[in-house]
Amino acid sequence: MRLWLLAVLGLGALAGVCRAQRGRARPVLPIITNKTFIDACVREHNKHRSAVRPAAANMLYMTWDAALARTARAWAKKCLFKHSPYLTEKYMSHPYYGHVGENIWTGHYGLFGVTEAIKLWTDEVQHYNLQTNKCTKTCGHYTQVVWDNSHKVGCAVVFCRIAAGIRDAAHFVCNYVPR
Repeated sequence: MRLWLLAVLGLGALAGVCRAQRGRARPVLPIITNKTFIDACVREHNKHRSAVRPAAANMLYMTWDAALARTARAWAKKCLFKHSPYLTEKYMSHPYYGHVGENIWTGHYGLFGVTEAIKLWTDEVQHYNLQTNKCTKTCGHYTQVVWDNSHKVGCAVVFCRIAAGIRDAAHFVCNYVPR
């Protein structure tokens, strides 16, 4: 019976059955050309930028940049929870801009959402002092999102078996210019 099943299913189907049995199938996460993903990234950034109080006099509107998204994806695929060393003018990580800023979120893939990840970054506002332009704790993710002259964003999310010590992780990276 087993040989007959192999002949009917074929080896490709058998491999799929074996992967499913081991629970090793990769979850589907949005790709950098997915319009819904792009719209969510841009919308959430602009939502938090427009909520800055007092309102910024020179706040630029954030738009999507495909080159930044490709750079974010290339770094995210390494599954490292640290900033890319290649985001400087020396490496020209963007065809038109020199320095590129970066934010990273990593968590279990089942918890990933663009809205939630960006909100975690912007919740750092509580540690930012506008008068002194200093942080009392970590607030660099917040300032990166709301920096008034940032106007381009490109994000990517990839599945990592392990990232930042988290199994089956979503690794979300957003890049910004200029910084």
